[in-house]
Amino acid sequence: MAIAIDFGTSNTVIARWNPVTQQPETINLPSLSVQQSLNPPLIPSLVYVEDANQSKVIVGQQVRDRGFDLKSDSRFFRSFKRGIGADIQGFLPELDGQMITFEQVGQWFLTQIITQLAPQEGGLDSLVLTVPVDSFEAYRHWLGTVCQTLPVEQVRMLDEPTAAALGYGLADQEILLVVDFGGGTLDLSLVQLNKSTQANTKPVGFLLKWGNKSLAEDSKQKVKTARVLAKAGQNLGGTDIDNWLVDYFAKTQGLAVSPLTTRLAEKVKIQLSTQTQASEVYFDDESFESYELELNRDTLETILKEHAFFERLDESMTNLLQQARRQGIEITDINAVLLVGGTVQLPAVQTWIRQYFEAEKIRYERPFEAIAQGALQLSQGVEIKDFLYHSYGVRYWDRRNQRHSWHPIIKDGQAYPMSQPVELVLGASLENQPSIELIIGELGAETGGTEVYFDGDRLITRRLDSGVTSVKPLNDQEGARTIAQLTPPGFPGSDRIKIQFQVDEQRFLRISVEDLFTNETLLENQLVAQLS
Repeated sequence: MAIAIDFGTSNTVIARWNPVTQQPETINLPSLSVQQSLNPPLIPSLVYVEDANQSKVIVGQQVRDRGFDLKSDSRFFRSFKRGIGADIQGFLPELDGQMITFEQVGQWFLTQIITQLAPQEGGLDSLVLTVPVDSFEAYRHWLGTVCQTLPVEQVRMLDEPTAAALGYGLADQEILLVVDFGGGTLDLSLVQLNKSTQANTKPVGFLLKWGNKSLAEDSKQKVKTARVLAKAGQNLGGTDIDNWLVDYFAKTQGLAVSPLTTRLAEKVKIQLSTQTQASEVYFDDESFESYELELNRDTLETILKEHAFFERLDESMTNLLQQARRQGIEITDINAVLLVGGTVQLPAVQTWIRQYFEAEKIRYERPFEAIAQGALQLSQGVEIKDFLYHSYGVRYWDRRNQRHSWHPIIKDGQAYPMSQPVELVLGASLENQPSIELIIGELGAETGGTEVYFDGDRLITRRLDSGVTSVKPLNDQEGARTIAQLTPPGFPGSDRIKIQFQVDEQRFLRISVEDLFTNETLLENQLVAQLS
């Protein structure tokens, strides 16, 4: 059975391929999914830890059914996807004698879903997991580690906007803009779908795990290709809006900032997707506390403006359109705009989109299912042609500013596999230098970074406009920094080693190192990391 999981900050969606109808369908897990009539089956991305030592957890709708999401409790986790692979500032809880990480919580969540899903589906042969377009290598590495523990033979990974473009099933040869706006991230992706004329092209995606099956099994069918033309993204989502609303009610009504008021604020926000006025009333029959929250669309829009919400949306759109223009694609060449994620249901977001595109181009009828159902196309003969989203560079000492800085060696937008390696020549900096070290990093936004921290029991992401490149070092650990042992030792004043950087078809960064003094090859095609 082929399964796709769209693991989201607020909600998670699971889809399967129906071999009888030859169509994707969304799966309902009775114990974990929200039972509702308006939306497809959604699993709330919530975890409550009963016993950390025995990995005993409650996930999904069960957490809400038992009221664990309404109280301040260190065992309750929401929005934990945002913290995976990020440097967290602030308090992380210790439960049952062990420190809890967001990576551990995420693994518990996915493992619990797979554990309940496998018996219902009669076993899982193939799994596709989707990831945010702006995720750092650390998140992808975490996902790969989790996959090794899952009882699934084949696991692939695909970025969420590309999956959404496939999920809407639009005609070939179209240029599509996917606006994926969920609980934790805003991802814009310009994608071109076209029919491959080569019958022997193999489906790819980013392979995380492979059993005994051969890719050749899929090689006889004609495949579609989805080419990613441009990407832009940032940490901004519905969770931020929920927090802004809680702060608004705390300021105007003196309501306490708590998981309960956060849940009520989220309900008010959801109501405003279909109503102009919304209210939520809550009464605790034990403490006799009562809450009444009221809000209209105009006030919501004012709150959004106060937090520079629309300026941040414009920034991402401008970035994406500039990338497209460099490839000769103008805004009028975009044939359709696909809106996915819960936050796109807000009328304010749809109004913002219409400032760029005429209404007949905008599609938003499948905000929750498009990603998971589109990801299933990987198991049905779809090839993804992609490029590197981040730049990669080496660290050096900036004498003028007396600090370390980063020199880019592979720019974002580089297609892979690379046809030609990038070369870098280095010399020794000290007399009798025995070795040369090099720290390689994944470079984020050059206009600032993102800080992830706690405000009480809320996980917050904040943009840092510091002008300093945000970096995730890839090999900054003992034994990994040294790339060349120099025999004889090196001396300043001459070039000593030549490094070649190459990215292969599986997005692995590899280096080769040659000693220019002895003409010896010190490293050949050495693996450094998997890239984003």
